[in-house]
Amino acid sequence: MNKLLPFFFLILFFSDYDTKPDQYIARLGQVSFFSYTSVENIEAKNNQVLSILDLSKNEIGISMLMRGFVFKKSLMHEHFNESYIESDIYPKATFSGKIIDFDATTKEPQTRMIIGDLTIHGITEKAEIKTTIELIDNHYVLTGEFSVSIKNFDIKVPPILSSNIAKNISIKFRFEYNRYEE
Repeated sequence: MNKLLPFFFLILFFSDYDTKPDQYIARLGQVSFFSYTSVENIEAKNNQVLSILDLSKNEIGISMLMRGFVFKKSLMHEHFNESYIESDIYPKATFSGKIIDFDATTKEPQTRMIIGDLTIHGITEKAEIKTTIELIDNHYVLTGEFSVSIKNFDIKVPPILSSNIAKNISIKFRFEYNRYEE
């Protein structure tokens, strides 16, 4: 009996190890946006973005509070949250998608497409986002840049201010994932 006990624990350990999902979490992801116009550039950063990466399914989920964006001018922050994004009504932006043709066994950086649903201002649109995925010191790092049209998300800009805000906003992101532990 005593000889079988270590064998039993060894089997239990390896069977549990094989069934755990390959999930990673980024608790402090970074998202920034930039709007270029001839009148004034608008730039903001949010360093409190949560993301989950599931390598067993090649899926990614992202959630961020819109009030987390930091602007150089407090008036921009106020206008962004109250007039354009309406963060009291639509407090979060989310993305859920699938990474196409990603190979988690490759140690070299990979450039891949993520196809999924982006929700901003209560409106969900299909999105294709090009990303670079690197494995650095047992951490997956995803970076990329894409553009969104403000009209697709029903963000209203008064005609008098239309020259102050670009029609397409450039968005950059960086997520550093650690293995998810309960």
